[in-house]
Amino acid sequence: MTDSILTPALALICWTLVMWMWMYATRIPAMQKAGINPAKLQEKSEMDVLPKEVRRIADNYNHLHEQPVIFYALIFYAALAGSASVVMIYAAWAYVALRIAHSLIQALWNFIPVRFTVFMLSSLTLLFITAINVGYLLGS
Repeated sequence: MTDSILTPALALICWTLVMWMWMYATRIPAMQKAGINPAKLQEKSEMDVLPKEVRRIADNYNHLHEQPVIFYALIFYAALAGSASVVMIYAAWAYVALRIAHSLIQALWNFIPVRFTVFMLSSLTLLFITAINVGYLLGS
């Protein structure tokens, strides 16, 4: 099954759920400690009192719902159009690995130059996957 173009998409979905659990495992206790009542929150800025380590995990969870949406669309397009190749499958796995690395860097360390480098590499990987799909479309 690891030779399917859909498996990397499933892996990134699983990772997103790991980050979701990590977010709540850290956010709920931090909110309790800060005396924040979730029923009374009206603006996201009210969460700014939480420790930065907790906010970084939540920020990363949100990031996993931004650029990866393009990844999912490209992967499902490739699966439906039949444009998936071994090269694309490796690129998809590289994208997943880079997004996991990005998550861990942001959540645990958040050194922006390194995080940005990983983000740019994942962006270039998306461009590569896009180019393969477009090439397949134009070549068919």
